[in-house]
Order: sequence, then C-alpha cells, then structure tokens
Amino acid sequence: MKASRSRPIQKILIIRFSSIGDIVLTTPVIRSVKRKYPDAELHYLVKKQFKNVLAGNPYIDHIHVLSEDLQQNIAELKALDFDVVIDLHHNLRTLRVKKALNVRRTYTFAKLNVQKWLYTNFKWNTLPPNSIVERYFEAVKPLNVVNDGLGLDFFIAPEQETKREDIPMGHWMGYVACVIGGSFETKQFPADKWRAFVEACPYPVILLGGPDDAALAAEIKTVDPVKVYDACGKFNLVESADLVRKARVVVTNDTGLMHIGAAFQKKMVTLWGNTTPWLGMFPYYGANNLQTTVSPLFTISEVNGLSCRPCSKIGFHQCPKKHFNCMNQIDVAQLISDVQSFWKD
Repeated sequence: MKASRSRPIQKILIIRFSSIGDIVLTTPVIRSVKRKYPDAELHYLVKKQFKNVLAGNPYIDHIHVLSEDLQQNIAELKALDFDVVIDLHHNLRTLRVKKALNVRRTYTFAKLNVQKWLYTNFKWNTLPPNSIVERYFEAVKPLNVVNDGLGLDFFIAPEQETKREDIPMGHWMGYVACVIGGSFETKQFPADKWRAFVEACPYPVILLGGPDDAALAAEIKTVDPVKVYDACGKFNLVESADLVRKARVVVTNDTGLMHIGAAFQKKMVTLWGNTTPWLGMFPYYGANNLQTTVSPLFTISEVNGLSCRPCSKIGFHQCPKKHFNCMNQIDVAQLISDVQSFWKD
C-alpha cells in the first residue's frame, strides 16, 4: 500500500549513483534531511564502486547498491514503501526507479542541461554562480529542509586512518598533497607542468591518484625522488582522503579528492582545464559561491579568455584543438606563490 501524504515521513530514499565528487556534494542534503526528520529511516542508492564514499556517514541508515539488474533493485526498494524519494542524479535510470516506486512525494534537482549546453557549445554563460549543492537544496525545499551552511561531509573511521609510518619521515612535518588523477585527460594537469611545479615547490610533496596514474606519477617523481612521494595506487580511497586531510596544502585537478578536501576545509589550489567552476562543481565550504567567497580557502587556477573553453561539461581523452592551452598556459609560478601563502597562514 502506498504511503499517504498525510502519514508522518518514515522512510526517505536519496538517489545518486556516481561519482565520488558528486556524491560528496550531496552530503549537506543528507545531513540536513536527517536532522529535519530524525525519526525517519534515510536510505541511499549508489553504485557499488562508490559505496565507500558514504560507508561511514552516520546520517544514513541503509545504503543500497545499484545492481546490474535494475528490476531487482526496484523490487527491493518497492517493498520498503518509501514516503519520500529525492533524486539528486536525474537521468533515465533514476526516472525508471521513480516511475516504478510511484511515490507521491518525489523531488528531483534541476541539472540545467540547456544552460550547460549553451555554455560549452556557444560560450554563452547563463549559469548561476552557485554550487550544485544549492540546486540540490532547491529540490528538497518542499520538505522544509534548509541548508545549515556547515559544508560537505566525509567520514573516516579511526581504523581507516593512515599511520605516520605510511609516508616518508621527510614528510612528517608537513607536505603538499598533489592530486594528479582525473576522470578525463583534459581535466588533468600535464606531466611537464607537474614536474615544473614540484621542482619549484619548497615543501615535501605527496602525489595522489589511482593505479592508472602510476606512469604519470613515476615521471613526476624523477624530478626529486626524496622530495616527492608517490602514493598513487598504494592507498584506497578512504586512506587517500586521510592523506588529503593531513596535508598542509592541497593542489588538485577538478576531481573527487578536491571535494573531499573541501569537506575537510582544506586550503586548496585548484586546477581547471576544459571545465570551469561555473559548471557548479567548485570547492564548496558551506556558504561560498563564485561571486562571494565567504571562506577564502581555495584559489582557482585557470586560463581565462580562451575561445574554446569550456569545451565540455565532463571532459575528453585529448584536447579537441590539440593545443591544450587551458592547462598548458597555467602559470606555475603563481601556483607556487599560492601554495606558499596557504602554507604560511
């Protein structure tokens, strides 16, 4: 039997399948919904490979893993008789889930795909200066859920923390975490730029990324094998997040660990290639937008004025124009200056 609109809210389902950063950006909604409805069960539907992003979140009662058999997921979820469904992904599969569950109180966030298409194809920017987090909150406004301004969450259990001995002794007194990975090559700072950066950086450096970034890390490390510690592929996501948490400064591509860094209120130098912060995925500290940065904890390193940028809201495996000026023209000397300013604060 379907839940009546008049019945107290007892079960809430939030849907966001992927990816790391996008899921972290939903955490203010998770927290605020649970605090508004503390007696309700809060469920979350996510892809298996991203379950660890939420595993330690105390505001979630049940995590459901997206199956290859969507009908199986739907059958299991339907049996739970949800009162509210909050769709923070908004694609064809979430539409199928919502239609099958047939929950009266269903809320979906606005992706602004038309505005993004105009921006990436014609460079006509009609996007708001706000984080995607604010659009998530617009979706739950009918539930009287408001943004508490406390920013993003990422939880690390004590047993998942890295130990001091996991990194070289030369890094124990502080280091710059350099997040070299990224979902697409056009969102990644090039190897020669990283090499120039670590050569000029006066502080110890830890390179963070996955196993796929090993070759890039090895090339960067040759600049100074003592100053640079290659952690790519040696730590899982939560351990890498802990290394971000313990860094003095973070230098990062537009990727998931950037948002985890924001969750820890880290000082960050952010690198932007084919994407721009105007797509709504900039570091979010709880109250900042692109016009009024309340917490000046991060800098935006980008090349403005390029007629080809942004070329995609996601990314490509190589620059469509072959020159990759959006990354190649970023001033390394300015990056060093930004890092030094944050280090001294």
